[in-house]
Order: sequence, then C-alpha cells, then structure tokens
Amino acid sequence: MNRLTDHLILISFDCLSALDLPILHELPHFQTILTKGALVEQVESIYPSVTYPCHATIVTGNYPNRHGVINNTLLQPGKTSPDWNWYRKCIKGTTLYDEVKKANMTTAAFLWPVTAKANIDYNMPEIFANRPWQNQILVSLLNGTPRFQWEMNKRYGYIRKGLQQPELDDFVLEAAVDTIKTKKPNLLMVHFTDLDTQRHEHGFSSKEAIQSLHRHNHRLGRLLEALKEANIFEHSTIIALGDHSALDEQKAINLNVLLHQQNLITTSATGKLINWKAYCKSCDGSAYIYLNAPEDQSTFQTVHHLLELLVEEPDFGIEKFITGEEAAARGADGTCAFMIEARPGFYFLEDYNGEFIKPITKEDTKTNKKYTMACHGYSPEKENYGTILMAAGKGIQQVTLPAIRLIDEGPTFARLLGVSLGHTDGNVIEELLTLKGEVT
Repeated sequence: MNRLTDHLILISFDCLSALDLPILHELPHFQTILTKGALVEQVESIYPSVTYPCHATIVTGNYPNRHGVINNTLLQPGKTSPDWNWYRKCIKGTTLYDEVKKANMTTAAFLWPVTAKANIDYNMPEIFANRPWQNQILVSLLNGTPRFQWEMNKRYGYIRKGLQQPELDDFVLEAAVDTIKTKKPNLLMVHFTDLDTQRHEHGFSSKEAIQSLHRHNHRLGRLLEALKEANIFEHSTIIALGDHSALDEQKAINLNVLLHQQNLITTSATGKLINWKAYCKSCDGSAYIYLNAPEDQSTFQTVHHLLELLVEEPDFGIEKFITGEEAAARGADGTCAFMIEARPGFYFLEDYNGEFIKPITKEDTKTNKKYTMACHGYSPEKENYGTILMAAGKGIQQVTLPAIRLIDEGPTFARLLGVSLGHTDGNVIEELLTLKGEVT
C-alpha cells in the first residue's frame, strides 16, 4: 500500500473538547490548521472515556474490550495508588507504531500512554514512580529509550518541576522539537496533559483551562516551526486531536462504602481491606462493579437490587447501570458484573470507609489529587461531551466533517503512512484524505 505522507505528527491535547472550538478558531496556530486543513466537529469517544483506553484506541482502531486497556488503572482493591496500564504489553494486537516500525520507518513518542517498553525508536513513555522507593528519572529511563531520554533530560530537564504542569508539557515540547529537527521521524506521537490537569484542578471553563489552551496554541506553533526548520514541513501531516471531553462535578460517590455496609467488603480494625465479594472500580464518570467470584449469584442479586434502589434517587448520583454483557456490547470490559454511569455533577471514587456521597470543595482538590472539579470517563452519549480532530498537510483534504468515532482515527492514520492495522472496529475515513498523488 502506498503512503500519502512522509511524516505523520500526532499531537494529543488531552481533554480537548468540541466546546473549545470557538476559542481555537481565534488562536493563530490552531487557526492555521483549521483554515488550511480538515476539521471533524464531533469525535465520539469510547466507554469508559478515560485517557489510557482512549490512547490505546487511537493507535489500534479498536474498542477497549478488544485492545485490552479497559481502564487507566488496574483492579487492585485496597491499594491506595493502583498501578496503571503503562506497558505496551497491556495492548492486545498490533498498533500504529508497530506497523510503522515494521515498514522500516522511524518512530518517536513523548508521554504517549501505554508505550512503556514499546519498540519505538525514540521513546519517552508516560510512566511515573508509583512506589516510595522508586526514582522518577530511573523509572522513565528503564521503560523507554535510555540514551535518548538521558540526552533530552540533560538538555531540557531544567524546565521540568517533577510532574507539575505547565512545566511538564513545556519540557515535552522542547524534546519533541529537538527530535523533529534532529531525527525527522516518520511517525511522532506527543501527548500534552496541561489542559486535562487544569480542568481537573480548576473546572472545565476555568480561567486556568482557558490559559492552557493558549499555551497549547504556542506549543502547536513551535512544532509547526520545527517542521519548517527541519525542511520536512511540505512532506508532513499534522494531526491535532482530543481523546475525551470533561464535565464539572461537585460530589463524589463512594459506592464501596455501601458495599462495605452490606458485608460485601471486609476490612480490618484499622480499616485495611481484607477481602471483597463485590468492588466498585472507578473510571471517574463511570465505574465497573466486579465480583470476586463471577458465578456468585447471591452477590450479583444483592448488588443488582442495591443499584435499582440507588438509581431511583437522584441525590445518590447514579444515572443508570448496565450488565457486563451490555458493557461489552459498548466496547467496555465484559468481565464486570455491572457498569454504572454517574449523573452530571457526580463522579466515582473507591473509598470503602467514610461518606457515601462526599461534596467536593476547592480545598479538597488542593489536599488530595483524587478530588477534582471536573473529570471524564462518562458515556460518550452524554450531552456536550464530544472531542474533536483537526488535520492539515500532505494527504489531507480541506473539508469539514460533522462526526467520526475515536475508533476511526487509527485506521485513518495508518492509511496516511501506507500501513494497515488489519481488521479493526473502526474504518478509514477516506473523506479526510487525498488519495491521489501517493508517495511511493
């Protein structure tokens, strides 16, 4: 298969929403993309619409229950800080970067989720020190391309302040610009999280979120300029995309508190989880409920009855629930007993002691990162919850499309580089592409 471009630059602006379009139209570098290229006004995310499943979907073209990354974090009941789906091995099947590498093209990735230990030429994976004895720089070096990361840290590490934003994205930007100029990769994937961080901490439409959109505009401009300085701009395709949107919330639901009261979770005298029959695993705006013994019909019926009662009372914050089979039909994890959706203004946490419904204050968000002012993970069917995609450069039509699905992005990106992801849940969106003048 012939390719349509020599260099594909994927820029993921985490938590970019379709509601941000009016602002983006006013920002000069986004305006350049929108004027000269293609826009998809509504991209339907996946369920649950959280970052790691979304980014695995973007590079596979498949729903979570097929690619295997069904949540950000692993099911580890009782752990204060569960581990994340950091590693490439968490993804079943092939990926865009695997196929590009097989085609003898160069790959680079910066903080792209689920790429730890991936076969990427220049890889700075998103992974963090999750245990007290771990060192952040060492964890990153061991799970990506060591010499490359060491060099980037030596040159630009002074910019970073741990994992704080906006400094982290500013560091990533400099490393990506450097890599474009010196390595000229055929595929570059960069993940910026500044906007997502500001929305979590301050709210969807906060001044901090708006300021981060302006910083993203600057970052986009720097990347475009780097392509020009590397003399590959005319041979490149630039994709700017979001993975999900976000909704403001004011209250957290701790369903495990009720499961604890029903003796479905057992704790020690000090409050440590000892055993569980049913457990609510948060995906922020939605949650999975798992049974320790899936064949346990008594526990299943107990939880089912409890959910029926909770849905009837709006103040309890649960909008609806579906079975594991119904979750699988929507691309989520079919091994759960139930999947539950929060009402607007609510999200899920995993505490099993304390309040069932906890009001969230600004002070809470300062003292503990599990408390947020806005989050995602909700059903893509929620109103005003779509994300967007914009593209410009080689192989891209000047067109506006009303809607595609997140699962369609991977096959479309693969087509641009003349590779295939095989049989995927999504389709190539040919309306975005100029299928004439292919690069041989």
